[in-house]
Amino acid sequence: MVELKTPEQIAKMREAGLVVAAIHEATRAAAVPGATTRDLDEVAAKVIADHGAKPNFLGYGGFPGNICTSVNDVVVHGIPDSVTVLKDGDILAVDAGAIVDGWHGDAAFTCLVGTGHAPELAELSRVTEESMWAGIAAFRKGNRLDDISQAVESYIRRQPRPASGKYGIVEGYGGHGIGSQMHMDPHVLNYVTKKRGRGIRLVPGLCLAIEPMVTLGTPHTHVLEDEWTVKSDDGSWSAHWEHTIALTEQGPLVLTAPDGGRAKLAEYGVTTAPDPLS
Repeated sequence: MVELKTPEQIAKMREAGLVVAAIHEATRAAAVPGATTRDLDEVAAKVIADHGAKPNFLGYGGFPGNICTSVNDVVVHGIPDSVTVLKDGDILAVDAGAIVDGWHGDAAFTCLVGTGHAPELAELSRVTEESMWAGIAAFRKGNRLDDISQAVESYIRRQPRPASGKYGIVEGYGGHGIGSQMHMDPHVLNYVTKKRGRGIRLVPGLCLAIEPMVTLGTPHTHVLEDEWTVKSDDGSWSAHWEHTIALTEQGPLVLTAPDGGRAKLAEYGVTTAPDPLS
């Protein structure tokens, strides 16, 4: 079942989303050469506690961290630990979430550690982030779920090919509904498949997490023995971006963006809904 939210529930999700935004700000600043992924997890735990929120990753299906920290060829669900030390030139994705009064927020960003990164990594992150925004811009009343998938994939396919020869749009993982639970129907693919059809119609009250994951090679992945860490099959490095968005009668609102997505969506000619907390 697809859960539709009331304006009051969306306001609570906006509160959770702003906690996630604060986690992003703090962990981005802490992601420096020499820091461990456990250090970042501790930073996130403090932000969550300081805001009076709860972590939605910790204990989820047995996951042992407050955030996911995915480095280089780890695509998603990387477990924070004291062994993984960030190095100059690494690419890091941080996926974070929070719960406020039972309502969830979930978002991810990718950053480049230090200054010694390869130029193609910056472009990989940019392409992945911009494909997310293209998908968010397609999250409009009257469109269908497939329009989001089409927008994400089309943006990526239009970009010049990297030195590796192609961008791999990760299969098997994607966005999702979100609200009273972190993962809910519908599943949001980052590419189009005829087997899925056009999907549900997008209506006010629907909240989605849109999250493309892209590699510099294969779209195929495998899970390590820890049953969480997902790596690319060919060892290619990856990027991951995500926001939680609510569709309202007044338009979309990016719940995990400090400005509600106003600046980026304006580039697409989309006006965001008013912020219920302002």
